[in-house]
Amino acid sequence: MDPLTHALASYTLKCAAFPRLPRSATTAMLIAGTIADIDLLSAYFGPSAFLTFYRTYCHSLLAAFLFSLLATILFLLFLLRRRGQTEPIMSPVTIFLAALAAAVLHLFMDVCQSSGVELLWSFSARRFALDWVANTDLWIVGILLAGILFPALSRLVTEEIGARSKGPRGKVGASLALAGMILYVVLRFVLHGNALAAMESRTYRGELPRKAAAFAESGSPFRWHGIVETERALHDVEVDVGPGASFDPDAAITSYKPEPSPELDAARDTAAARRFLQIARFPKATIEKTPTGFHVLLRAFPYSRDASSGLRVYAVVDTYPSGKVLSQELAWDPMSREVWLR
Repeated sequence: MDPLTHALASYTLKCAAFPRLPRSATTAMLIAGTIADIDLLSAYFGPSAFLTFYRTYCHSLLAAFLFSLLATILFLLFLLRRRGQTEPIMSPVTIFLAALAAAVLHLFMDVCQSSGVELLWSFSARRFALDWVANTDLWIVGILLAGILFPALSRLVTEEIGARSKGPRGKVGASLALAGMILYVVLRFVLHGNALAAMESRTYRGELPRKAAAFAESGSPFRWHGIVETERALHDVEVDVGPGASFDPDAAITSYKPEPSPELDAARDTAAARRFLQIARFPKATIEKTPTGFHVLLRAFPYSRDASSGLRVYAVVDTYPSGKVLSQELAWDPMSREVWLR
């Protein structure tokens, strides 16, 4: 999720579960709930740094614990500076638990996406990605905003007519928003399973699927972007799972894999390619003959998918005709880099 969505989720969690926290403790929750996205700054240090840091160390359970501890310490230091003022004294344990809840909510929301997070770092480098929701999901943003804004507007109306509200302000609306977000994610989970089942039950250019994935579209929970890998090709498909929807595998955009070759094996064995292949879920190689040998590109398939939703990195390897590596590097996809770093 984007930082704005995480901030809205953290504030909604505060209103629902910790409604009596003072303003400074609310800031601690917002810090803990959004600070993991500081790894976005790694993009300014190049594609290699981006692959190393993005959605890895900062998006782990260990980091969530440490970030929550840091937010609590900052809160306590703030209280020491304001000693003697009227802000209520809160238990450090309460503040830590509130900050930890916001940090874990951040991880849960990102696990539900397709980019994946190294949740168990430093014990495992495995990435967890459920593919249920989009990178920026407009429905989740709308649900959270409704939970925050509607109670505020309702309070203005009741105060205008002289009525007194009972209980902490905004708790009911925030609780309903969190419940609505959970129900929405459950709906996405069900529809994601339907999309996968539709793709896996078909054949593509006469071949059975070896691997398939369905990625959420932000605009509609009933429309999914699918990728199917068969023995000889990768297939880019659109899948509708709404009432009365049908799926035609022949409408897939097909890209055939290159034939096995020594130069391709040599390229895949380079450090740059190995680093890229750790992240890419559907890598696609292209090989071009050059005057000095071969030019090999390893890119994430499909090349044009959601270029504006995230930075995309590919591996570039040049080899001699014998297969010996001439050069290797990780590079930005020009379109996504222009969108992110302009």
